[in-house]
Formats: sequence, structure tokens, C-alpha cells
Amino acid sequence: MKNLVKAKIKKGEVSIGTTISIGHPDIAETLGQLGYDWMLIDTEHAPLEVGTVQMLMQAMRFSSTVPIVRVAWNDMVLIKRALDIGAYGIIVPWVNTKEEAERAVQAIKYPPVGLRGFGPRRASLVDPDYMKTAQDEIILGVQIETKKAIDNLDEILSVKGIDAAVVGPADLSLSLGMLMQYDNPRFNAALDKVAAAAKRHHVAAGFLAVDDVERRVKQGFNWLNVQADLVFLKNGGQTALDEARKAAKRAKA
Repeated sequence: MKNLVKAKIKKGEVSIGTTISIGHPDIAETLGQLGYDWMLIDTEHAPLEVGTVQMLMQAMRFSSTVPIVRVAWNDMVLIKRALDIGAYGIIVPWVNTKEEAERAVQAIKYPPVGLRGFGPRRASLVDPDYMKTAQDEIILGVQIETKKAIDNLDEILSVKGIDAAVVGPADLSLSLGMLMQYDNPRFNAALDKVAAAAKRHHVAAGFLAVDDVERRVKQGFNWLNVQADLVFLKNGGQTALDEARKAAKRAKA
């Protein structure tokens, strides 16, 4: 098991991913061939069960895109199941304290470091040394999405085993009382704190549903999630429809 995205994180390089929320293998297979560094399979907000998540990862198998699962909660069982079916990384939502960060690390690490139970059902199929390599290669991103998390950044990121501080912009802006006001100075001050803390603690600064890649890279973010399958579907369909209507109108003129 070699995690290409974790290698990029260690070098401080920018990695770009997207989100899968539609539970059909054609989606994962098609997006996997485009060259994204990683794909976030979302089980927090999307209706994806563990069997469907495995199927999506199987569809990605022959691409270099790294499968990462956002679990529904900071729960040892949810994290274990996602890892056992082959996730190369886990994003844990709503991490607000050092204790919650420690709980996430314990869930992804085998003893003696953590508490993960042994049973890497699919994950070990192509790696006989999975238990050893997983300790080093699995990515853990903790979502920073509340004012409380911003206030506790240094304590959270001091926990050994965290690889990325990942901003959930919608929830963070909501917590700050300015839903999706991404140009608001107070929102951007919070982002500056995340980027600075990530740099101090030598972890990646992540941004989900990034609004402006160039702006956020300049701000210090290097683990960026752009758009999602539903957005691609909606935008592509709308563009095709608009162009067809314009063409029909021209033909009638």
C-alpha cells in the first residue's frame, strides 16, 4: 500500500480532489480516469452505505486516484468499516477538541498506537503487509467547521497522527453567523488561522468545496476539494440545454 496523496502532503505539494455522492460505479470509474489526486466518497451527507462505498472504490481500482471516505461521525465502527473495505484516507467531521482528535487517531491506528480492530477484509487483498503499512499510509483529515474548533486549533493539531486540518466552509461560516459569506473578513480571518496552524504543526491545510482555488492556495491551503459529481451533472446538463436552445433559436431566426 502506497498512498500517493500522503506523499504529496509530506512534500507540501498541492493535491486536488473531488466528491462522489452518487452511488453508481460509472461515476467513480469515469471521474477516476480524469486525473484527480483523490476522491472524497461522502457518507456524511450522501445516502451511501458501506456496500455501495466498496463498489465505488472497486470501480476506481485501475486509476491512480486515491479513495478517501468522509465518515458520518467520529465513530470507531464507521471508521473501521471504511478502512477495512479499502479507504486510503478518512475525513472526520465536526472535530472541535483535542480529545475528539485523539479519538479519531485511535480509530484509524492499530494497537499499540490506537484501537482499530483487525479485519482488513478488502484492504489487505493486494498488500500482505497491510497492518504495518496502514499505520503510516492512511490519511486522517479532521474537519474544522466551528468557532470552537478555530479556538482549539493548536490543541487539535498537536495530536500526533493527524495529516490535515480540513475546513468545511459552509458549516464554519454558519458557525460564525455568516452562512456562505466567503468574502467576509471574519471568515477569511478564520481561514488564515487554519492555514497558519497547519503550517506550524506540519499538516496539510484542506478546503472542502473550495470556492476559488487560486485564492485559497495563495492563502496557504494545499489539499483542495473542487465541486462534486452532482455539480458536474447539473452544470453540464444546464450548459448543454442552454446551448441547444440558443442553437434552435438561431435556426428559427
